[in-house]
Amino acid sequence: MAYRDTYGGFGGFSITPWVKRLLIVNTALYVAVLLGRFFVPGNVVRDWFAFQPADFLTRPWTLVTYAFFHGGVMHLLGNMLMLFFFGPPLEERWGSRSFLRVYLIAAAGGALFSVLFAFLDPASWIVGASGATLGLMLAFAMIWPDMEIHIWGIFPVKAKWLVGVLIFINLATAIEGSGGQVAVLAHLGGMAATFLYLKSPWAPHAWGEVPRSARKPTGKRGGMALVPWSGKKQAAAAAQTATVTQARPAAARKGKSSERELLDDVDRILDKISAQGLSSLTEEERKRLDEVSRRYRTN
Repeated sequence: MAYRDTYGGFGGFSITPWVKRLLIVNTALYVAVLLGRFFVPGNVVRDWFAFQPADFLTRPWTLVTYAFFHGGVMHLLGNMLMLFFFGPPLEERWGSRSFLRVYLIAAAGGALFSVLFAFLDPASWIVGASGATLGLMLAFAMIWPDMEIHIWGIFPVKAKWLVGVLIFINLATAIEGSGGQVAVLAHLGGMAATFLYLKSPWAPHAWGEVPRSARKPTGKRGGMALVPWSGKKQAAAAAQTATVTQARPAAARKGKSSERELLDDVDRILDKISAQGLSSLTEEERKRLDEVSRRYRTN
């Protein structure tokens, strides 16, 4: 799975801090559980860390801990690949705290969904980060719906269609009750929780977290982001298509002057993003980008 970035490069690999930590933690826990079978009697993971719908009220921590354990190497590999591909652009856009919050909300949503709709596909216990990683995939499709994702590096599919197909498959499987050992309700719950959260007033800011203090320029960042910030493309397009009022010549000249000022301001902000990253923007600069985006959508 790969996709082309907004600059035309092909699938650069830039791992952000919390994506790296999650990859390490999930892999380390899998190895620990695998080796622990030789030393620890019984199934400690299932008893204390897996999510069991019938017992979650007495073990509320399992709403989250289940997402850090996996039932097999392919289960782990599939989830970590999704985290590796879709996590970095979201963490770059939102900031680390907001990214981690969305990840955990998706994980908890997957568990709760399995309780609420257990009559469709009952499960005795659940492990795996699928709900969380599919939540990230949905978030990616909400922000970059037309980004082409190349399945097996060959077949291009737009993100919105890929996610739509996955939702349909999981929903149909849940209704038929043919999920078997696949926790399809956790998949659907992770995506549902992510969607509701991103549509809520508590969703991450459109242009990421506002830093406590502006960062100093660090020069051009090394490497190429997996999915470079597409907001730059949106803002540039917005600035280029900003409205020029069709009125009297004097009003038209005034509108053109205002447009030039807006273009200059947007160029300055985009240059700052290129040099220092999204986290360097002030609240006023983020509001200006929001304003430009709204004008673009309106026109």
